[in-house]
Amino acid sequence: MNDKKVVEIKNLIKNYGTKTLQTTVLKGIDLTIYKNDFIAIMGPSGSGKTTLLNILSTIDKPTQGIITLDGQDVTRISNKELSKLRKDKIGFVFQDYNLLDTMTLQDNIALPLALDNVSPKQILARVQELAAAFGLSEQLHKYPYQLSGGQKQRGAVCRALITNPEIIFADEPTGALDSKAGKELLQCLRKVNDSGQATILMVTHDPHCASYAKDVYLLCDGMMKCRINRGNDRKEFYNRIIDLQMSIGGDFA
Repeated sequence: MNDKKVVEIKNLIKNYGTKTLQTTVLKGIDLTIYKNDFIAIMGPSGSGKTTLLNILSTIDKPTQGIITLDGQDVTRISNKELSKLRKDKIGFVFQDYNLLDTMTLQDNIALPLALDNVSPKQILARVQELAAAFGLSEQLHKYPYQLSGGQKQRGAVCRALITNPEIIFADEPTGALDSKAGKELLQCLRKVNDSGQATILMVTHDPHCASYAKDVYLLCDGMMKCRINRGNDRKEFYNRIIDLQMSIGGDFA
């Protein structure tokens, strides 16, 4: 394990509602994510996993607690500093791709670097490198409507990776894909993680998807209940995840 801390969370609490009628969604979460980790967060519906992802990715703010990302406490910096940190240090992968229909796949992937005024030569080299790694070299000049769901999602991952962010946050990345396309995406994510190119935190309800991670954390009733490590056998890891789901109960969908 790399000893560089990418994200560190201490006593994270999130409340919703008024002072007289509050619901506590996250109840004192502690978590450390190291460089090159690949973590899956699982939990029953209503457990707080989406809230946790939104807070970690700076979309939402905690009620209480400390979140350190690449050495900066994101709960204490200005909106301008937060925007820069989000642009430079975080990559996002959403369930619904979020590609721009009026741009080719190449331009969609290149967009973060183009907005950062990187030279066209450097951008093209980086786009082609990522496209090759994700099996998209022949698709770069197509528009999103000409691509399959799997190709669009792999393109979205390339766009998230193009700035070399400190961490990728993935929200149900295979949720809109069929089993074949989902497997191809997960194999690509594992490949870039194993090669040291990406630290990944993924929220998923799918044990097959989670089995591609290195560690699975179970969130239940707003608290981290346990962590299990993949080891060397993914099939055995998958079976342990299923056993864990059954022991907790609840609807993971």
